[in-house]
Amino acid sequence: MDPSPKCKAPSPAYSLYQREVFVNGAKGFSHCFSIHPDKLEISAKQQLSGPAYSIVAATAGVGWTDHANREAFYHWRIIPRVLVDTSCRDLTVHLFGHRLPAPILFAPIGLNKSFQHAGEAIPAKVAGELGLPYVLATTASSSIEEIAKANDFGGAVKNDSNAIWRGPGSTAGAPKAPRFFQLYMGHDDEVTLSVVNRAWASGYDVLMLTVDAWQTGWRPEAIDHSDYPHYSGECNQMGQTEPVFLKKFAEEFKHDVTKWVDRHVYHGRAHVWEKLRWLIWQWRHITGGRPVVLKGILTAQDALKALEYGCDGIVVSNHGGRQIDGAVSALDALPEIVEAVKGRMTILFDSGIRTGADIFKAMALGADAVMIGRLWVYGMAHGGERGVRHVVKSLLADLDITMTVSGYRSIKGDVNASALKWHPTGSAPVPHHIPNCKL
Repeated sequence: MDPSPKCKAPSPAYSLYQREVFVNGAKGFSHCFSIHPDKLEISAKQQLSGPAYSIVAATAGVGWTDHANREAFYHWRIIPRVLVDTSCRDLTVHLFGHRLPAPILFAPIGLNKSFQHAGEAIPAKVAGELGLPYVLATTASSSIEEIAKANDFGGAVKNDSNAIWRGPGSTAGAPKAPRFFQLYMGHDDEVTLSVVNRAWASGYDVLMLTVDAWQTGWRPEAIDHSDYPHYSGECNQMGQTEPVFLKKFAEEFKHDVTKWVDRHVYHGRAHVWEKLRWLIWQWRHITGGRPVVLKGILTAQDALKALEYGCDGIVVSNHGGRQIDGAVSALDALPEIVEAVKGRMTILFDSGIRTGADIFKAMALGADAVMIGRLWVYGMAHGGERGVRHVVKSLLADLDITMTVSGYRSIKGDVNASALKWHPTGSAPVPHHIPNCKL
């Protein structure tokens, strides 16, 4: 692991984080939790309260969809190449007018103050440090404006990673890092328009509409705890800072803290395709034409519908196995969708990513970038900002090293379906439940 530069690579040598960890270990400094994804989840469960853990980890029903997400990765095997000069890797991608140092986005997860007091400010800051897009959730426990400041704070000091980021240049608020906004759309158009106008004004320049969660799925672990932060009055800061919502419902909200989430987030009344035309027109009118992405697509038919209605991208996702038990895995759905779309829109992938090899496989099957969620939450459970940073930098190193040792130089130029082989038999190993020490 010679740290001296071997060339002027398009992306940072993320692999050197492994060397940094080993050098610090030799000096007596180490992280007191494992970044092995199975062990990381177990130790995060030890760090968090039962209700907090269930917010991020609870799956629909008996967890078959969540299991299917991981099982699907097991059946695709990487085909290594040898005697290939991989001294200079290129992990950069272009996404919605952004040049990014690596094909990773921070997925939208709300209620972060249930995990750490600083809440969404923690992952937003780390994302800014790395130059990777942070996607803020409508269910956030902090305001749109507050998290924009944390994201900019992280992006303000340049380093080898975030210096690669280049934005479209026309975004309101002059952001210092890339950030997108995830929308749960209610049925009050005035509130919706207020929310998305605030997002644009604060530098969030891609709108991601979630279409698979008009209400939360049946999650037995969450039911067992009978604790929902929105209903207990905690983590409702998004509603508490929404001026149009407060103008209409302030008095009711004082006496009924469920008003925000029940009317404008998980309201249980599905929108239809025609409503999408209205939202796309409004967002493009507000922003001068910035992209709209649908999150929660699992069929080629729906992907083509999204294209027909004018979406710029989709997220192939089953909500991390949290909405429907026994649904198709996101990775199994990906190739058919890629084939149907034929490069006419951006395809992001979400649900099941745990390792660098997983990212490699999703990219090989046609994704333009991937989203990670549970990993950074589990990192946040271990020391907040320090834990998130360690987990995400480890994932970047894992991807970079996977490219190096398997003989692929460019994530976009060289990694495609020919880099994989389908293996139909066998099952993914059952995780070893080995406890970890606490910080």
